[in-house]
Amino acid sequence: MKITFPHMGNTHIGIKCLFDELGVETVIPPKISKKTLEIGTKYAPELICLPLKITLGNYIESIERGADTIVVTGSCGPCRYGYYSEVQKEILKDLGHKVEMVVLDAPQGDIPEFLRRVHKISNTKNPFKIGKSLKNAAKVLKKLNDFEGHVLQLRPHEAVKGDFDQTYKQLIRDLEKSNGAKEMLAYIETAFNRIKNIPQKRKEDVLKVGIVGEIYTVIEDAANVDIGKKLNDMGVEVYKSHSASEWLTENLFYRSVGLTSEKKIEEASDPYMKTLIGGHAKETIGHTVLYAERGFDGVIQVLPFTCMPEIVSMSILPKVQQDHHIPVLSLIIDELTGEAGYLTRIEAYIDLLRNRRENKKDEKMLSRH
Repeated sequence: MKITFPHMGNTHIGIKCLFDELGVETVIPPKISKKTLEIGTKYAPELICLPLKITLGNYIESIERGADTIVVTGSCGPCRYGYYSEVQKEILKDLGHKVEMVVLDAPQGDIPEFLRRVHKISNTKNPFKIGKSLKNAAKVLKKLNDFEGHVLQLRPHEAVKGDFDQTYKQLIRDLEKSNGAKEMLAYIETAFNRIKNIPQKRKEDVLKVGIVGEIYTVIEDAANVDIGKKLNDMGVEVYKSHSASEWLTENLFYRSVGLTSEKKIEEASDPYMKTLIGGHAKETIGHTVLYAERGFDGVIQVLPFTCMPEIVSMSILPKVQQDHHIPVLSLIIDELTGEAGYLTRIEAYIDLLRNRRENKKDEKMLSRH
């Protein structure tokens, strides 16, 4: 058995860790490229979400490398993500690819069924070993996501441009060639020590911008024109509303026993959206409110073209913007997105935020006199 899985940011590291611990061979998909998107777009339904097209390309490229089993997470509710595995399974079948697709739905209290599906793709039926492997993989993913967050917040302050990028890229290379949680955690700890020693020039005029929206386009840089890096290069600290480790903790642990770690986010969104409409629509609204309360300069919503939950959120965000006095920019992305055009929009938005901050300073000075 050779297992593969889709890319979504660096979640492939956590998944590789899980299967390393379970003694299963993995095939990491090639880094998402123009070719990946072209393959997925060629065979996917025309108006389906961008993430389905990219992940389909991931699978086909991995199958060409020898993968025979695909592992994906599942979903339910009014979002098309729940249909991804079924649609992609039929497409791969029509293309003549004989692969098995195993869907790991969030347990929602049915732990035995979840473990049964993990048994199917592991070399052990020992529930304690499976539980320990899941815990170790979650720990690796949490540490890696913390590292990514530090980079997005510290990179605008680096004294020598490129220091953080060099450390970050080396870490990912080390993790991809490592085996198991122990090695991975050691590499992440070493990388943390390195960035602590990177010279910085703290800049008082650095803006703070939150990134909200559909989880895949928030996390996967190939699907959001690498917006975090681009904003960092413009002197902006970036805070992403989603991370794979938080999603895993929420769905695998909290919600499986009827709890949630997102109560504050839900309460912040309730005045604007009380009903769960699917995807991460409520989180988009809630995070925007919370970022405003934390004094952020702006919020950027990223979403795939035709993403229904995020389109609903986008129609509500102007009201949130008005009530909480925070500028919001929405960026809709598909396979035809031109990077140059989006970069121009982002640059104009950042100029607006800088002018807005300067105007606030002037108003304060005038009020003192």
